Amino acid sequence: MAFPRPPDWLIYSSVVFVLVLVSLARRENADAPPAPPQPDDMEGALLGPITPFDPSVTVTAPDSPFQPVTGTAFSIASRGRWVTARHVVEGCRQPALVVGGGRAVAADVRLSPKADIALLITAGGPPALPVAVDGPLNVGMRAFHPGFPQGNPGEVSSRLLGREVLKVRGRGARDEPVLAWAEVGRTSGLEGTLAGLSGAPVLDRRGRVVALTIAEAPRRGRIYTTAPDTLGPAIRGEQQADEPLLGEPITVDNYGRVADDLRRDLRVAQVVCLST
Repeated sequence: MAFPRPPDWLIYSSVVFVLVLVSLARRENADAPPAPPQPDDMEGALLGPITPFDPSVTVTAPDSPFQPVTGTAFSIASRGRWVTARHVVEGCRQPALVVGGGRAVAADVRLSPKADIALLITAGGPPALPVAVDGPLNVGMRAFHPGFPQGNPGEVSSRLLGREVLKVRGRGARDEPVLAWAEVGRTSGLEGTLAGLSGAPVLDRRGRVVALTIAEAPRRGRIYTTAPDTLGPAIRGEQQADEPLLGEPITVDNYGRVADDLRRDLRVAQVVCLST
């Protein structure tokens, strides 16, 4: 039995359809790559340079050369270079870094003459944290402060507000440019003062050190840190360059765990005074 011949229009349509399919299958893939993730919706303009119009905050330093306190330090070079806040170790004859098991390693100290920054020197140390004090900062950016508030392991999350001038009165009187941050979260169960967090690194979401924690204003819910203009020069020539980033971005969901890892690896350590 013979089948009827299909109409010409159907044959031509079928041929065109097949040709279109082959063309589409073999076409060059020139699609644009996926769009980058949206920036944090709370981030604003780039932080501007220091100006004479920056607001100021005044603190009074104690007259006594040293008040026994603990603080925080972090590694900037595996050959044994650490950074902490100057007021944590100023006047202490023998500062040390707690390494666990009831043991502490003594450290030599170099104080910054113009900022609340001190360099601690030991015979070797853990891997350094990557430092990025020359990178751009955005108002509203989130940061994380792992350390030892109240002498115990703990951490805080904050948002960048802008520049201020820290007017120190009393011993070591000076005007120091700082960054002001709004505290937006902290370790569960941590209440009251953040004393002991001084010297803690200020980490961005990539795990890079962008500043050093130096003071707080509890009633205002603010944390004050060094500015890039002071931290960069203070550690120039001492930090270990091109340190790898942390294994994962830091978020509000994992910053407690990341902080625990940094303390466990001694990349963030507690500072104590062995002799006054």
